[in-house]
Amino acid sequence: KQSKALKRKLQSPHGNPPLKRKRKPSINTFKKCATEADIGEKGSSSQKPLLKKQLTDNRNESQKSKPFIKTSSLFKNNPDIPKIHRKAVQQVQENVFTTDSFCQLDLHPHLVSGRKAVHLETCIFLVGTSVQKQTIPVLLQGKDALVRSQTGSGKTLAYGIPLVQSLQGMESKIQRSDGPYALILVPTRELALQSFDTMQKLLKPFAWIVPGVLMGGEKRKSEKARLRKGINILISTPGRLVDHIKSTECIHFRRTQWLIIDEADRILDLGFEKDLTVILNALNAERETRQNVLLSATLTEGVTRLADISLSDPISISIADEIQKVLKPASQTDRQASSSSNCMEQENFAVPEKLKQYVVMVPSKLKLVTLAAFILEKCKFEKHHKMIIFFSSCEQVEFYYELLLKVLSGGLESEQPERSCVSSARLQFLRLHGNMEQEERTEVFQEFLKTKTGILLCTDVAARGLDLPQVTWIVQCNAPASPAEYIHRIGRTARIGCHGNSLLVLAPSEAEYVSLLASHKINVSEIKMEKVLLSLMKDDRFKLHRPGSKKSCGTDPQEVRERATVLQTKFENYVHSSEGTVRWAKKALQSFLCAYTTYPRNLKHIFHIKSLHLGHVAKSFGLRDAPQNLTALPASGSKKKTKPRPKRSDLLKKTHGKHRLAEILRSEYSSGMDTGVSKVKKKRKQRKPG
Repeated sequence: KQSKALKRKLQSPHGNPPLKRKRKPSINTFKKCATEADIGEKGSSSQKPLLKKQLTDNRNESQKSKPFIKTSSLFKNNPDIPKIHRKAVQQVQENVFTTDSFCQLDLHPHLVSGRKAVHLETCIFLVGTSVQKQTIPVLLQGKDALVRSQTGSGKTLAYGIPLVQSLQGMESKIQRSDGPYALILVPTRELALQSFDTMQKLLKPFAWIVPGVLMGGEKRKSEKARLRKGINILISTPGRLVDHIKSTECIHFRRTQWLIIDEADRILDLGFEKDLTVILNALNAERETRQNVLLSATLTEGVTRLADISLSDPISISIADEIQKVLKPASQTDRQASSSSNCMEQENFAVPEKLKQYVVMVPSKLKLVTLAAFILEKCKFEKHHKMIIFFSSCEQVEFYYELLLKVLSGGLESEQPERSCVSSARLQFLRLHGNMEQEERTEVFQEFLKTKTGILLCTDVAARGLDLPQVTWIVQCNAPASPAEYIHRIGRTARIGCHGNSLLVLAPSEAEYVSLLASHKINVSEIKMEKVLLSLMKDDRFKLHRPGSKKSCGTDPQEVRERATVLQTKFENYVHSSEGTVRWAKKALQSFLCAYTTYPRNLKHIFHIKSLHLGHVAKSFGLRDAPQNLTALPASGSKKKTKPRPKRSDLLKKTHGKHRLAEILRSEYSSGMDTGVSKVKKKRKQRKPG
């Protein structure tokens, strides 16, 4: 029955036998036809070449016309660099120098001669700066002051001169055993050393007044011995002074007549507000009346709050104000301005007149080679430049210091024979950050002070108050978290009327930061990335060697790209030469990502972790691929605390948190990330503890 039914299905409706199904031609039939056709063609015309041969010949010809380039994705799949749309703004300018001389101030003749010994130029002391002209008479009258002036305008001497003038003129001669008559608080150890050096030079004619410095990293025992002998002008960082107030019996403030807080905003930014409260309470407990001075280049809400606590009916001195000669009480001017946060956001900053500011838009993949090309151009081929490069974390400083030293300065053994074709002068790299031992920090600081050329890689530990002579370029690889911090960084150059330059490196997604700077009257000009990379044409170490290659053209964009690729390959080869360097690179990348998440809320639309492509960012750390096992890093310098072993349910929660963070960091842009996170949340809800 089944066979009959099958026959009925196969028969046509008219009863005719079923039609045979047409077979599809197979590949073999095509091959067969092709071979038959070829044989026929061979017989008819043997001169006509084969189609396959024609294709291969054409391919070979195209390969000959196009030069062989080592495959790299360095210039592929990069985001478009946006055009910077901003209005040219007129920057706030301050007159650094004044026509008035110091002779009009009725200073001690020895003090006038002593000022010439300070490391700044003598001509400055004959005329003085605007901030010194306005501040010194006010402080000589014994009044409290809130001083705001641009970086590099001579604020240290503005309080140092009246301080020494008043102490040397006291009726009863100061004895060393009297203890501190003046207390100067500074945010960083390097600034403490610099202020101590300046005070020593001012006090050279007055040997009976003894200055001293207390700072972290030094031996407490030797500091206690110095305090027992006596220090009349005490310069200290807040943390170390609080340590001595709590543990050293011999420290007292019975005769303290001056309190000077330098770089007040930075002291508050570093979290020293509680320490300042302890110091002020200790001072008030022993002596209530004294002269107080607050100094800073930027005025923040925290500084005005500190002024309310520490100053008594102060005079506000702001050089950038339109009416410079009229001194107003701070309660009527600055405190009103800082009462609302909106006013604070629109604060305009004074920029040194001879400082040229630039910005360069660089995709993340090309950031490392662009930085290297810029260093070579300024410090190797132009030779007379001294440069400071800012990074956002200590780990980045350490990593880039080793990487640039090995690759650019000829540290790799394989490059030794090739260095003969380039300038034999090696680049001098130095590093400075908060995780270094104090002895090493001091040594690096002194070495960079003395050198005429060199590159200092550092964190914001070197952004405040330091007077580093002959610095011609400031490079910011990571954008600062506020325009105020930007001003302090660029203030390390163009000091006291000298010329200087600054370069801000931004990714295409961060272009709006330029408009933010413009809203604070900070004007930056754009440099094209291609122009920076052109300097690689001057260094034959990065030439792509091919048989029969012609002389290189000076501006051939194709060859510039080739050389950039060769340089990137050198960086990657060094990073991947050992497991240790790969670990260093991953650690530096993690610290960069952690720092990127700490930008304030009002800048999150410009700097957001979701806007980063992890694979592209990894290239800027010499990594060939995006790491797969990234987890959250602790903040720089923090030590791991031993905790009791958690329960299994807590462990499950922790591992899920790490996986989730790794998933967020690995995601390319923001596509599909929200769904992934929501899935993790759903799974977590369904899972039972234990």
